[in-house]
Amino acid sequence: MKITYDYVIIGAGSAGCVLAGRLSESGKYSVLLIEAGGSDAKFWIKTPIGYGITFFDKKVNWRFNSVPDKGLLDRTLYVPRGKVIGGSSSINAMVYARGAKSDFDDWRDAGNPGWGWDEVKPTFEAIERRVTKDGTELGSGPLTVSDRQNDYHPLKRFFTKAVKQLQLASADDGVAQGEEGFGPYLINTRNGLRCSSADAFLRPALSRKNLHVEKYAHATKILFEGTQAVGVEFIQNNQTRTVKATREIILSAGAIQSPQLLQISGIGPRDLLKQYGIKVVKALDGVGAHLQDHLGVNYYYRATEPTLNAQLGTRLGQLIAGIKFLLTRKGPLTLSVNQMGGLIRSSKELTRPDLQIYFNPLSYSTEVAGKRRLTKPDPWPGFILSFNSCRPTSTGSVKINSADPFTMPDIDFNYLSTNQDREDVIAGARFIGKLQNSPAMQELIGAEPIFDPSKASDEAIIADFRKRAGSVYHTSCTCRMAPEADGGVLDSELKVHGIKGLRVVDASSFPNVTSANTNAPTIMLAWRAAEFILRDGERGNG
Repeated sequence: MKITYDYVIIGAGSAGCVLAGRLSESGKYSVLLIEAGGSDAKFWIKTPIGYGITFFDKKVNWRFNSVPDKGLLDRTLYVPRGKVIGGSSSINAMVYARGAKSDFDDWRDAGNPGWGWDEVKPTFEAIERRVTKDGTELGSGPLTVSDRQNDYHPLKRFFTKAVKQLQLASADDGVAQGEEGFGPYLINTRNGLRCSSADAFLRPALSRKNLHVEKYAHATKILFEGTQAVGVEFIQNNQTRTVKATREIILSAGAIQSPQLLQISGIGPRDLLKQYGIKVVKALDGVGAHLQDHLGVNYYYRATEPTLNAQLGTRLGQLIAGIKFLLTRKGPLTLSVNQMGGLIRSSKELTRPDLQIYFNPLSYSTEVAGKRRLTKPDPWPGFILSFNSCRPTSTGSVKINSADPFTMPDIDFNYLSTNQDREDVIAGARFIGKLQNSPAMQELIGAEPIFDPSKASDEAIIADFRKRAGSVYHTSCTCRMAPEADGGVLDSELKVHGIKGLRVVDASSFPNVTSANTNAPTIMLAWRAAEFILRDGERGNG
């Protein structure tokens, strides 16, 4: 490994893989990609349903936890994040959703010219290679986005029928494109295997001589000369190493660790840095602030006919599914359990969707005989209806509690701290109640649910939500792109305010959380960031 590169990228996640691929493409620039985790060449990463196992696997998952959350009865929330090549795109549920079109107009209106829907739409189109339900390919981008509805469980017919009975919009071919309505979720799989950011963007670039990847390399500090970022310190094989960047350092460690590393390196709230004896390079109160996430809850139902529980909950079913996967790359192991859903308005008075809905033909527990595993199906036919509000107004924080980069920071989501968020919970539960009481769903539901949102009072809905709700794992906005005067950390080209040679490019950069899943907009953001970086490189402004 050299000690000097044009560009040093910290984090080989959804964004970092995009950046490494694009910045090394021309061959003009030397690029170093640093990743704290190891290889993604693992069976349960490549197998789509394997995220139920990697969900708690410390070998590929940081397994963070929040501080006790006041809004959720002082419960500590689990925060899985990828610690592996591909980052969270290697261990997520693979749902691909751009978000609502208005999300990006919100980004623009937060003081970020060039980030409205009309500007970002072409980027999404450049990224995607869509495979339709009949196998037709649309687009020529590197990231495969598959419509697998023909393989989805037959239970989907009840959901589809219920949507029609409630006279709700259908978005059969548009859920991923941000259209309002219900349909099949599109997922990032290719030929029956997971298509992570590493598969799409990094792996095709690995043969380039100007790209170098260092695994098991934990970045511990960004180095500065005055306010110019010049290098990165990292620990690998118990040795401290240092590399220099002649053009730029790009921080893509995610919404938890990007603000953590900035704070440890001297960029963050002045009083916080002084508390831990860290020299202040640039005082920015927004570093680690404005943490946003989607908070959701599952409602469990017994079914009148077999669900995925029958296939994934018995040894025989697992054996058959495993053989089918190995021989044909088909069957339930090639799918996500998030199969149907979409974005809807809980009230006709609203001008845009406020809820994301999920229908899973499987019911499961995350705690089984003391063993933590996501997809241990219940021993009966079951399914799940769930929701999260699209635009939470509560914001939390990520703050270091030590100058030690190996100490987990304090993650405080501050969930349900606003009246609007509590009202959204009631609206979401009421909608689930309407959905479950549709004639189609009543035909499918085989027993009275443990908690019936259609019969519960507003107070009971909130109490149940506080007791059972959990993160949907869309952490974002902790280094948000906005003017410094508005608490922002980054300008509209993702450069850290007041610092030269340093950008932050990942979900922490979001001005506000998008309406749906965050992997697609993270990839889009990184693709556009690469364009900014390459343009500056050509101009000699790196």
